[in-house]
Amino acid sequence: MVGTLGAPRTDAIDAGSRAPFGWAPLVVLFIVGFVDRIEYNLLTGVLPAVQDEWGFSDTAAGSIPTAAALAAAVVALPAGYLADRLSRTRIIAVVVLVWAIATLGSGLATGFLMFYLMRVLLAAAENIDNPASGSLLADYYPPVSRAKAYGLTRVTTHLGGVGTLLGGVLAEAFSWRIAFLVMVVPGVLTALLVWLLREPRRGELDRLVAAGGTAGGTAPLSVGGTVPASAGSAGGGSVAKPPFWRQFREVLAIPTLVFVCTGLSLLTLGLAGIFYWLPTFMVRAFGVGTGTAGSLSGLITIAGTLIGTLVGSWLGRKWHGTRKGGRLLAGGSGITAGSLVLAGALSMESIGAMAALVLLASSLMAIAIPNMTACLADAVPAASRGLGFAILQLLITGGGAFGSLVVGIASDRLGSLLAGMYILVVPAVAGGLLTLGARASFERDARKVMEGAARG
Repeated sequence: MVGTLGAPRTDAIDAGSRAPFGWAPLVVLFIVGFVDRIEYNLLTGVLPAVQDEWGFSDTAAGSIPTAAALAAAVVALPAGYLADRLSRTRIIAVVVLVWAIATLGSGLATGFLMFYLMRVLLAAAENIDNPASGSLLADYYPPVSRAKAYGLTRVTTHLGGVGTLLGGVLAEAFSWRIAFLVMVVPGVLTALLVWLLREPRRGELDRLVAAGGTAGGTAPLSVGGTVPASAGSAGGGSVAKPPFWRQFREVLAIPTLVFVCTGLSLLTLGLAGIFYWLPTFMVRAFGVGTGTAGSLSGLITIAGTLIGTLVGSWLGRKWHGTRKGGRLLAGGSGITAGSLVLAGALSMESIGAMAALVLLASSLMAIAIPNMTACLADAVPAASRGLGFAILQLLITGGGAFGSLVVGIASDRLGSLLAGMYILVVPAVAGGLLTLGARASFERDARKVMEGAARG
C-alpha cells in the first residue's frame, strides 16, 4: 500500500519552501520518538518497585541499561547500512511494532531474566530506527527548517521523562507491570501510522536548494512507500552505493561528525547514569515515595527540555550564519554550563533546591537538542546520512551503556549512590567542550555537501 501521508504540496516546489511535504511527517516521527522514550523510560520510574519484588542489587539494576545499550550498539551500523538502501518508512514501522512486543513482554515477565531480556530487545530495536528517522527528516525538510525538525523529534529523548512519571505513578497506584502493559496499544497504533508515510526521494531537497530552483520538470519529490533506496538522482535514476566499509571511512573523515558524535557520547555517559538513578536517589536521600520521585523527576525533565528547546531554537536561528558555527556554539555552551549546574544540584540538602537546579541544568543542556543533529545533517551528504546518524547513535549508545552501571557499582562499593553520580559529571562537561570544538570544521563540511548536491 502506497503511503498517504507526506505527499508533496505542489508539483513544482520552491527551493525556499520550509515544509515542501507539509508538517505531517514531522508529527508522525515526533510520535515515534515520544512513544519510544516513554516505553524506554518506564523502567526508571518503576525501578524501586521491581527491585522490591525480585531483590536484585544496585549493580544488577545498573547493568540493565548497560546490556541493553551494548545490544543496541551491535545493530547500529547495520541499521545505518539498511537506512541508506531500503525503505526507511517500512524499517521504522516494523521496529515500532517490535517495541510494542518487547514492552508487552516486560509487563508479563515471570522472572528477572525474562524482564532483562525484554529490556535488551527494546533497546536493540530502538537503535534500528534512529538512522532511518534521521535520514528521512533531511529529505522531508530543507536546511532552512532542519533545526526545527530535528529539535522537535530529538526533544522526545528528554520528554521520555513522561515515562518516568507514568511508571512511578502506575507502580505506586497499581503495579509496575501495569505501567508496561498500558503502553502496548500506543506502540501498535504508532506502527500503523508510520506505515502510511510516503518515502521521499533521497537528496532531492539538497539538490534543489543548491541549484536555487524548483522541482518542476523533474521527477516528483515523493514516490510510493516502496521506493528503492537507490532512487536518489534528480531524474529518478539509480545511484550505486559504494561498498559499506569505504562509505564508512568516508563518513568518518568528516571532522564535524567526529567532534559532535564523540562529544555527545561523553555527555550521554554522564547523563544516562545520573538521570537513571535520580528517582531512586530521591527515594533514598529524601524519603519520598516512588510515585512522588518518579513524578518529580519526570516533570523536571519535561519542563527543562521544553524550555531549553525553545531557547535553543531561537538561538539557533539567531546565531546560524551570524557566528562561526553558531548552532554549535549555542548547543555546546548549553551542555557545558548545564553539566556544571547539575553538579551543584546534587549537593543540595533539600529536595526543593535540588529540583530547581536540576530544572535549570536540564534547560541549559536542552539548548543543544534543536542544534546538534541539524548541524550533523548539514555536514553529511544525503546518500550517507543513514550511516552518519548510525555512527551518532552507536557512539551515544556506547557512551550511555556504562553510566548506570558505573553508578551502581560505586554505590555498592562506596555505600553512596551520590558518590557514583558525582563521578559522571566530568565526562558530561568534557562532552560539552568537544561539541564546541566542532565549530572549527562545520562551515567547511556543510559547504562541501551543498557543492556535491549542486553537481548532482
